[in-house]
Amino acid sequence: MRIAGPIKFGVVIVLFLLMGYLAFQIFEIKIDGNFKSIFARSQDDVQVRTTKSPKYKCGLAKPCPENHFAFKMASGAANVVGPKICIEDKIIMSGVKNNVGRGINIATVNGRTGELLDTKVFDLWGADVKPFNEFLKTLKEGTIVFMATYDDAATKCRSCWRIFQQKKQFVWREILDDNARKLLSELGSASISNLSFRDNWIFVGAKGIQSKSPFEQHIKNNKDTNKYEGWPEVLEMEGCVPPKKEEKP
Repeated sequence: MRIAGPIKFGVVIVLFLLMGYLAFQIFEIKIDGNFKSIFARSQDDVQVRTTKSPKYKCGLAKPCPENHFAFKMASGAANVVGPKICIEDKIIMSGVKNNVGRGINIATVNGRTGELLDTKVFDLWGADVKPFNEFLKTLKEGTIVFMATYDDAATKCRSCWRIFQQKKQFVWREILDDNARKLLSELGSASISNLSFRDNWIFVGAKGIQSKSPFEQHIKNNKDTNKYEGWPEVLEMEGCVPPKKEEKP
């Protein structure tokens, strides 16, 4: 009987040590697995960071050739969100900058240096087309023009509210006259002759261009296809504009 006591005590000690050993082994495996998992995740993070696409000017998908001017632009969205023009990684015109408005929004750039020359907004719905035409005539040879419409840029409503109350419909007339369309065509536009009420249009052209510009988009206002009630969807465009070449003497 006296021997049974020490034997039981020894068995308890052995079991205790065995359980401790097993617990330590499990804990060690778990710790080792966690470290491996953490290391694997850190390796994945490094790979993701190293394979992340580089950022190009104005958020373009690929870099522009040397000495070309990167741009990205969008037309207005209905009469709610204004257009946006980015040139050489700088937001030139936008609703946030509070320098856009109804009509045709224009940024002009020196075709040789890429220097911003001016920004203008011509509200052709509420004003006359003559100041717009005069502005186009003053453009110097080699000047690059970036244009984006907002709300409406081709028509004018005369006494709209009075007529609407009488006839229950708006009556407007084309404000973008033949002279304006000719001047824009000379800047390289191929679609300007078709621009009409609430169409969306974005365009990059140049004074003295010898052919039609490859940078132009136009979408008609069509009640069957409009994305917004009364207006077509937003147009977006990006690209690289070559500089104006120095004229040989």
